[in-house]
Amino acid sequence: MANAKVLRKCNPLVFFCIIFFNFSLISTESPNPDSAALLQLKKSFKNSDILNTWKSGTEPCAKGKQWLGLVCHNGKVTGVHLGTLGLSGKIDVDALTKMPNLRSISVSDNSFEGPIPEINRLGSLKAVYLANNRFSGKIPADYFKGMGSLKKLWLSNNNFSGEIPLSLTQISSLMSIHLNDNHFSGKIPEFKQNNLVSLNISNNDLNGEIPSSLSKFNQSSFAGNKGLCGKQLGKKCEESVAGAGPSSSRKVSNNQSNSKIAFWLLSLCVLILGIMVFAILVMKRRQEDEHAFQNDNLEESMESAGWEGGKRDVELSVGSTQSRVSTQKGVTAQKTRSTNKSAKRRLGDLVVVNEKNGMFGLQDLMRANAEVLGNGTMGASSYKAMMPDGFSLVVKRIKEMNKVEKDRFDAEIRKMSAMSHPNILAPLAYHFRNEEKLLVSEFVPKGSLLYILHGDRGPTHAELNWPARLKIIKGIARGLDYLHTQYASSELPHGNLKSSNVLIDSNYEPLLADFGFNSMISDNQVPQLFAYKAPEISQGHQVSPKCDVYCLGIVILEIITGKFPTQYLNHGSGGVDVVEWVRNAVLEGREAEFLDPEIVDNSSAIGQMQRILQIGVACSESNPDQRLDIREATRRIEEI
Repeated sequence: MANAKVLRKCNPLVFFCIIFFNFSLISTESPNPDSAALLQLKKSFKNSDILNTWKSGTEPCAKGKQWLGLVCHNGKVTGVHLGTLGLSGKIDVDALTKMPNLRSISVSDNSFEGPIPEINRLGSLKAVYLANNRFSGKIPADYFKGMGSLKKLWLSNNNFSGEIPLSLTQISSLMSIHLNDNHFSGKIPEFKQNNLVSLNISNNDLNGEIPSSLSKFNQSSFAGNKGLCGKQLGKKCEESVAGAGPSSSRKVSNNQSNSKIAFWLLSLCVLILGIMVFAILVMKRRQEDEHAFQNDNLEESMESAGWEGGKRDVELSVGSTQSRVSTQKGVTAQKTRSTNKSAKRRLGDLVVVNEKNGMFGLQDLMRANAEVLGNGTMGASSYKAMMPDGFSLVVKRIKEMNKVEKDRFDAEIRKMSAMSHPNILAPLAYHFRNEEKLLVSEFVPKGSLLYILHGDRGPTHAELNWPARLKIIKGIARGLDYLHTQYASSELPHGNLKSSNVLIDSNYEPLLADFGFNSMISDNQVPQLFAYKAPEISQGHQVSPKCDVYCLGIVILEIITGKFPTQYLNHGSGGVDVVEWVRNAVLEGREAEFLDPEIVDNSSAIGQMQRILQIGVACSESNPDQRLDIREATRRIEEI
């Protein structure tokens, strides 16, 4: 009451200001809780300088300025993926509990140590990756009791000890468990989950018989445990007769004699049945491998990452995960890829067509830690697969490539794999099914040119100065020229050249991907290839190698101007018609005004930029007869 009396006596203007101030405080939007939690988490890390995008006052999931190492969905953080960043210190679980939408966490390939963090407080997690660190100690038996949503758990290559926690056997949703290369001891508990499709508990100190519930897993899942026995290891589990007297010993001897007779009587039947059972098991195992790879690592990774593809009809997110990898840490891991040159070329129905990175099969991919990279044309989805020995691959899953039979498909992929050029990314392996194909290639660190230009505003984008861009343009031209030589008889040597299909390695050398698909993809998907955006196609003309040159012109103009081309869009608005925009500038002699401001600080190179701009215009001429051919375009670019 006293305060009210004082307010009544105050100057009306002062009273109004007080009320307005209080109202503004109430109406001010509260800060993003994810942002505060992540900044709190960052403080608990050592060597966290690499997380320089984690800044107060910015949004973690802002478009084009997303914080490093995050997976976002509808503006909310659903995953914290900080693998291979050289981090150490403590993981502040209190901070993570303040992120209600968090579904996956990965700190693999870092230097964290000590007991396992209290991640069991995060009951909504679906995927946990702590592999390749220095965590140690025993994990309590009931540790995972409250994690009913958990589907993937990777604790491999640490120093954990004690028994495998029994609470893991009670999680019905569990699909993937990797506990290999630790010091777990005791017996293997009974895992009866029907969903469990990926298991690795090799290289521990486990003993006893492998449970019958794990009979579907092969030797590699259990190897390196001297005390284990079971049919998977080809090691019989001996029955104990300790404490038995002479009478018991004689009974055992008689039983053994009778067993020998029974054995010889049944041997013929066993031989016949064995062949049949072996054939059935091989077929069943192959189906399980395929199912596990497709559903465990690919679809589940998509779900846990909260992937939302298809926006703007381009693969803007392809390579975003790749661009996050900035350091590499030596990993001591179980070798699962054989480099024996006499090994079969066909492993688990995965056909290895290029052995430069050794041999690997579907089972190796199944065990890999998969991350979603993005969706693209031809019904394709891309994933990064971290192999157990530390080598990374990219798996592209394509559903719209059903035009040719397996023999023709094999011949085309082998032709691609034989490509030997520093600016061509050749496939390493493939898996053929009528309804879809898997294409495996090498992982390229910095990701796609599209993402670096338009999606990443971090260190990688800052390094994209004029010398780097000129190097990229020259490399793209050289790679395309090489393809036009190798596919001289093809109407579309590349067919889908755009910045999302140009990957940038650690030395800013471009690698052309997704080439030569024109003859293999389904007819209804052919118009989705970017070469079909050439102006002459809408006028009823046939595709030709000049369509590739048009695509080259678009990419050149994109690199020089820094603008997102409308030509990449199938519908909707956005971007800039870089062809008309720059052509008018050239006609008016105003080329310098249309250069990307981030590269014009080097005044001595303005002339080079203008010449490249003019070459881009000449490559994107609407009339193919007036358009440069690839040989002339490459020659002009090389002269700069």
